[in-house]
Amino acid sequence: MNLLKRYIILQFLKNLIMLMMGFLAIYMLIDFFEKIDNFMEKGKSMMLVGKFFFLSIPYVLEQMGPVCILLSGVVTLGVLNHSNELIALKSCGIPLKKITNPIIFAGILATLAQLAMSQFILPKTISITNEIWNKEIKGRVPLGIYRNGRYYYQGENNFYSFARPDPRKNEFIFFSYTSWDEEYHLKTLIAAEHAFWKDGIWALHSGQIQTATDNDHFQTNIFNWKNFNFPEKPADFFIPQYRSKELSLVALYRDTFHQKNPEDKQAAWIEFYGRISYIMLGLPLLIFGLPLLLMVYRKWGRDLSLAVPVSCGMAFVCWGVWGTLQSLAKAGYMSSLLAAVSIHLMVGLLGIVLLLREDT
Repeated sequence: MNLLKRYIILQFLKNLIMLMMGFLAIYMLIDFFEKIDNFMEKGKSMMLVGKFFFLSIPYVLEQMGPVCILLSGVVTLGVLNHSNELIALKSCGIPLKKITNPIIFAGILATLAQLAMSQFILPKTISITNEIWNKEIKGRVPLGIYRNGRYYYQGENNFYSFARPDPRKNEFIFFSYTSWDEEYHLKTLIAAEHAFWKDGIWALHSGQIQTATDNDHFQTNIFNWKNFNFPEKPADFFIPQYRSKELSLVALYRDTFHQKNPEDKQAAWIEFYGRISYIMLGLPLLIFGLPLLLMVYRKWGRDLSLAVPVSCGMAFVCWGVWGTLQSLAKAGYMSSLLAAVSIHLMVGLLGIVLLLREDT
C-alpha cells in the first residue's frame, strides 16, 4: 500500500471515529435524560445505570453506522478538496478513481466491522440491556419462549401454545391450553384452530375439549364456537421487544428454516435480509455521496457546511425508501430479497456512473 492510500484511509478512519463518537454522545445524552427517571424511581444503583448505557453502545453504533460511513467519506474528500490537495493530486496525473478507491476500501472495512459486531457482540449486549430494562426497571419477566414459529407460555397450573401472526392483535391460530392438578396429572386439554380475546373473554373457534376421567381416560367434546375464562390474558404473554436483535446474523439465518408456515418463514427472511441490508446501506451511500460532494462544490463552492447537509438529506431519503421497501415486503407486495437489495443497486450504480463522469 503506497503512501497516498495509507494517508487517505487514515483520514477516513479518523473522521469515522470522530463522527461515531459525536453521534454516540448526542444519542446517549438524550437517551440518558429520557430513562434516568425510570432507574431512580426503582432505586437502582448508578453502577446498573452505567452498565445499561455502556452495553447500549453497540446498538447505537449499528444504527448510526451507515450515516457515519457516508459522512466520513464526504468529510475526507471534502477536506482534500478544501485544502487544494485534490487539485494537486489531479494535476500530478492521478485519476479520481485512485483517490476515491481508498475511501471506498475503508468503507468496506467499516461495513465488515459492523457485520462482525452484529454477529458476535450485539446479540449479547442487547440481551443484557433487554433484561435490565424489562426485568429490573419495568418489572416484566418473560413468561414463555418463541420457538419455530410458535409461542409457549407456562402459567401457574396451565400451559399455552399458539401461533400469533400479528403481535399487535389478539388473534391466535392453532391454539392449545393445557391444565393439570396438584399432582401434575393432566386434567384438561383444549385445542382450537383459532382463538380470539376480547372484553376479558377467550373465544375459541373450531376446536375440541379433552377432559380426564377417573379411569385415566379422556372424554372428548367437539365445539364450533365456545367461550372460556382462562386465567391469563394476552397482555400477560410477554416477549421482550427487539427479540430478533438478540439473535446473531447466523442465528437469524437458521431461524428462517425453523419456521413451519409460509407467513412466519417470509417474516423471518425479511428480518434476516433487512438486518444485513441496513448494515450494508453505508456503502452505496458512500459511493453516491462522493460525486455528490464534488457536484455541490462545483456549483456552490468548497464549503463543507453545505455538502454535509446535502449528504444527510440524501441519506434520509435513501433510508425512507429502504423503510418503504421493507414495509412492502412485509405486506407481501415484493420479495424480501428484492426489498433488501433494490436501494443498494440503484444508489450504488448511480454513484458509480457519477464517479466515472467526474473522472473524465
